[in-house]
Amino acid sequence: MRPFSYLRASTAEEALEAFAAHPGAQFLGGGTNLVDLMKLGVAAPEFLIDVSRLPLDRIEETPDGGLRVGAAVRNSDLAAHPIVRTRYTALSQALLSGASGQLRNTATTGGNLLQRTRCPYFQDPSKPCNKREPGTGCPAREGAHRDLAVLGHSAHCVATHPSDMAVALAALDAVVHLRDLRGERTVPVTDFHRLPGDRPDLDTVARPGELITAVSLPPRPAAAPSGYRKARDRASYAFALASVAAAVRVEDGVVADASLAFGGLAHRPWRARAAEDVLRGAPATARTFARAADAELAAAEPLRDNAFKVTLARNLAVGVLSDLASRAEGGRPPT
Repeated sequence: MRPFSYLRASTAEEALEAFAAHPGAQFLGGGTNLVDLMKLGVAAPEFLIDVSRLPLDRIEETPDGGLRVGAAVRNSDLAAHPIVRTRYTALSQALLSGASGQLRNTATTGGNLLQRTRCPYFQDPSKPCNKREPGTGCPAREGAHRDLAVLGHSAHCVATHPSDMAVALAALDAVVHLRDLRGERTVPVTDFHRLPGDRPDLDTVARPGELITAVSLPPRPAAAPSGYRKARDRASYAFALASVAAAVRVEDGVVADASLAFGGLAHRPWRARAAEDVLRGAPATARTFARAADAELAAAEPLRDNAFKVTLARNLAVGVLSDLASRAEGGRPPT
């Protein structure tokens, strides 16, 4: 590991000023991703600003009935929070399906959103990678890409975003709160992560020096249950081959409202707008759910070895939507 300087910030202002004074600095939360990348030689920051002890570790109800989650809240604490478990079930389930208990006890909300891809070419400095070093190429396209993207990829990158939490937040219409020395702004989670295009090295729309301070979730009606389901190669501690987060409100057997997001399929959590358009106003049946998934996944462009992800994602979506519709209708399974 290369030498670096370290500062533990006690306030957001101190952290932001330190970043401005040290070009090339990086913020450090739980360190579960950044420290790994430093060990691999993928990241080599000269200055680390530890923001894990900032007073951003609270989970608070908002006046409108929503929830505000500080960026330093640990994943395990967020998953176990009573309001998250009951009103934002998809978020709790997503967090519990990610990593191990030890990592969830360390990883933070802000850091989870900023984690980088686990593409093997990105994590191996001996290999070319446009995400790690723009212009060097994307060997994954013709190489080992079984676990990589089928939606939204480009000639420059086929990596997938690894977060489970972010997929649930996308389906739940969460908003990211950002702050730098110029002030504060908010960005919907659905717009926070970028598709690769010709700049796959840029993961998010966050500007250099911006600090995530919180994530807010809008109120959730009790009649719109949510859930998360993940398919992976082994039962624990594995990233998603495909995942689905969804929330559904059913009235008299008809889908009154629905939100859906896929994970493991793209460079960012994939909000399924086309599927949602099919769902709204349609009968809450397995046939409708399959038709909605097909409408979204029609845009898929699988590579040589990962076409199975399209069928996998379709089946996950139908299963999650069917379960949620059954809950919304008092246990009656859709037909």
